[in-house]
Amino acid sequence: MNPHIVLRVGAKLLIPVIVLFGLYVQFHGEYSPGGGFQAGIIFAAALILYALIFGLETVQQAVPPGAVHALAGLGALLYMSIGIWSMFAGGNFLEYKVLLADAQLAETAGIILIELGVGITVATVAITLFYAFAGRARPGHDGD
Repeated sequence: MNPHIVLRVGAKLLIPVIVLFGLYVQFHGEYSPGGGFQAGIIFAAALILYALIFGLETVQQAVPPGAVHALAGLGALLYMSIGIWSMFAGGNFLEYKVLLADAQLAETAGIILIELGVGITVATVAITLFYAFAGRARPGHDGD
């Protein structure tokens, strides 16, 4: 019998709830406190909890470090492209109202896309940091 059965079952129940809460914070962030940064950390916390319970190797098979690095770049690219798009449309960097003909729709879409870029970048950078530190061997210990 696995001695960590309670932790494993608890994590399997808790991780989907954490991810769902992260989605709520991500997409409700323009109307209330929250947004991309907080949601990114919540998503990373869910993955880190999974790694702590099931092992770093298991998580890295599901979410390889290369994919995490690519997503970090994609999140930053999304953020920058919205800002540059608004400059080409005749506004300032991240001036959302010039993105579309309907200024209110442009503001909403711009904020959601910016927050999505921030969320992706924050989550993947936090996961990358966890991978870097969790994968290191402790000095003087040979894996015991």
